[in-house]
Amino acid sequence: MKIPEPARTIHVPLKGNTLLAQALERINKNEEVLTLWQISNVNAIDRMGMSDHGPIHFQIVANIALRLMRILHKHDIKMSIVADFKLTNNHAELVVVLASILHDLGMSIHRTNHEEYSLFLANSLLREILDFIPIYERTIVISETLHAIISHRSGGRPLTREAGIVRIADALDMSSGRSRIPFEAGKVNIHSLSAYAVEGVEILEGNDRPVQIDIEMNNSSGIFQVDELLKEKLANSGIEQYFEIKASIKGNSEKKLLKEFVIKY
Repeated sequence: MKIPEPARTIHVPLKGNTLLAQALERINKNEEVLTLWQISNVNAIDRMGMSDHGPIHFQIVANIALRLMRILHKHDIKMSIVADFKLTNNHAELVVVLASILHDLGMSIHRTNHEEYSLFLANSLLREILDFIPIYERTIVISETLHAIISHRSGGRPLTREAGIVRIADALDMSSGRSRIPFEAGKVNIHSLSAYAVEGVEILEGNDRPVQIDIEMNNSSGIFQVDELLKEKLANSGIEQYFEIKASIKGNSEKKLLKEFVIKY
């Protein structure tokens, strides 16, 4: 069974970026990419009881990443592909989006070490997808994309601002409902409970720092997402100095998420 068309294509605000437009058009028509996304979701949702690791996740991460990058660019923070290789901001946006939508390809093989599996899958696909770009530019874009992919893993150390952006954007996919699948399937732990407590994430231009992230929660358990998960991704991003994170409880009372918690062996 194929994924329904609206659920398997990626759309981002292009803002005149023709490189990004052409690459996304090719990806959205690439049956191999679309099928790998479907397989990844089967492994994540059906076989492991996790939240989705398919087109919905990639759409969210890509849009968050572009939003973050454009705010940083507005504050005259130069992307690494521009500073180091004298390419353009359009190339930087291409790297960020490609890494955002291909970083979990390895889930089609296995969850364990999926970041590494994503590298060889993405490498061959990108050579085909980006064959409209001159070889010098294409080689740099592919290398920078692969670097951003591997840098999203736990303990990853991005060497580029683009990779740091993708690392943070991946962690910010935590809004209400993103933990629905494991939570409603009875997989209740601090990860699913805390993610269920996050009502929304808003990305703003900050006052003291270029980027302000406002996280609204319905229960204080959501602080685990911020202090244990997002904090680690941010601290090792290489661009943490440009961010301020604020988390708050919605309303005057907390939502009851759990009646009891039982452990049996």
